[in-house]
Amino acid sequence: MRTAISPMLVRLAEERATGVLIRERGTLYLADGQVVHAESPAAPGIDDLLVAAGRLPRAGWEEAVARAGARRTVGRFLVDSGRLADGELEICHLGALFDAAFFALSPSSGPTRFRYGVSHWIGPVRPVPAAVVARESSRRRALLAAIWPYPDIDSAPVVPRAPTADRRIPDRQRGVLSLADGVRTPEAIARALGRPAFHTLIEVRRLAASGLVETPAAPTPPPAPPSPVPLAGHYADPDTALLRRLRDALEESL
Repeated sequence: MRTAISPMLVRLAEERATGVLIRERGTLYLADGQVVHAESPAAPGIDDLLVAAGRLPRAGWEEAVARAGARRTVGRFLVDSGRLADGELEICHLGALFDAAFFALSPSSGPTRFRYGVSHWIGPVRPVPAAVVARESSRRRALLAAIWPYPDIDSAPVVPRAPTADRRIPDRQRGVLSLADGVRTPEAIARALGRPAFHTLIEVRRLAASGLVETPAAPTPPPAPPSPVPLAGHYADPDTALLRRLRDALEESL
């Protein structure tokens, strides 16, 4: 694998391991060394994306999990029951997988561990080579940096910076801008819109580069208290040696 975002992922792919790779910001599920699913608290899951897009009611998703989750065939159940077309499930699943993997593979100082033999309840949909997942995560990170090289905006609440009445703004950015209220982070905006988190980060950074959003300014620290003024009768004792030298110097100059 050319892009070693996670050395452990490289080794697991070479071993053709099956299980779950647990990292600080998400998890990758592997089968025979390929990535078959990914989850991250920073990214909406496939269920959120399907429900937000109107392709599946929340009750329909919950029924699929209840009926097929224990057998780890939720994806197959959605297709066989006619709730989703096969290709539709694959496209949505791949989108959620790459979205979550981007955050799961982000640089971190937290521990990385692997549990062998663990599989996800969604079941097989379309496996992706680990090298492809790593390469795509690197590409996305470089794309974000090229748009706006200040990653702090990815996790902070964003606020509008300037009036937009006379600006032509693409619909996707306008939807993001409408939720930039100084409280929602890009992650919260993605969930509210039912969009992949990475795509929302792209729009947030584009808005920042255009001068349309910013992170709230840090509160101004209170001024430091003034230095206490010595009270009468409490002045420090004068340096008598220094005073004598000054006196002698003045006398010599007269």
